[in-house]
Amino acid sequence: MKNFKRLTALVMAGVMSAAVMTACSTDKSKTTDTKDSSSDWSYIADKGEFVIGITYFEPMNYKGEDGKLTGFETEFAEKVCAKLGVTPKFQKIDWDSKEVELKSKTIDCIWNGMTINDERKKNMDISTPYMENKQVMVAKKDVAESIKTADDMKGKTVVAEKKSAGEEVAQGEDFFKSATYISVDSQAKSLLEVKSGTADVAVIDYVMSIGSLREGSDYSDLAVVESQGFAPEQYGIALRKDSPETLKKLNEAIQAVADDGDLDKIADKYNLKDLLLVKGK
Repeated sequence: MKNFKRLTALVMAGVMSAAVMTACSTDKSKTTDTKDSSSDWSYIADKGEFVIGITYFEPMNYKGEDGKLTGFETEFAEKVCAKLGVTPKFQKIDWDSKEVELKSKTIDCIWNGMTINDERKKNMDISTPYMENKQVMVAKKDVAESIKTADDMKGKTVVAEKKSAGEEVAQGEDFFKSATYISVDSQAKSLLEVKSGTADVAVIDYVMSIGSLREGSDYSDLAVVESQGFAPEQYGIALRKDSPETLKKLNEAIQAVADDGDLDKIADKYNLKDLLLVKGK
């Protein structure tokens, strides 16, 4: 009987020891997972590259005559990544799916002339605003000159990039109530629609109009409708929600690039210097 009791005690001790070890292991695993999931910067730093979600539009990110990616955002991102000590990797995305790609870690940021608004601030961490912008209407020159009031929009087709600030204006402003609205998959596509005559007006970023409607460009026959202006906006860089360390480092790097004078030089190259919000100290 004594041997039986001793054996029972040993078995129970073994079970309790295994339970304690399992609990410790589980707690340790939970701690590790929580730490890893909360450290977005560690994830980026460990892989050594910063995957930047973009779409192509001048003068922000576009292919130059040599076929290489260039533009204000491209050069700006390269300078910031040098300060961060990571390699920039530019990845073309569907603007409509940008937040899904960010959350799934297909990309690490959205850096492509992204307008800051309340919904985006709720769903993502956003950098300090670095550039002013607004939405403008673009049409063929003769059409642009004829648009003076909302009545002039009757029977006209308006296009804008899906889930963009331009779409918000085209769908939300009374000025467009008598027009027909159609969404397209990019700002570049909206200009093509107007140029080809399949749409009358495109609502795009003012910044894009600076880069795209210059003399000698493919769209030099288009013009901004000067009779109507829309509320000013600001551009920011979007990160995954609750990434305080990445956000802090990103903002510090942006300021460092401005302090070096490089941000002014890049903006001046693309005729955007007057729109900069970040100034060197």
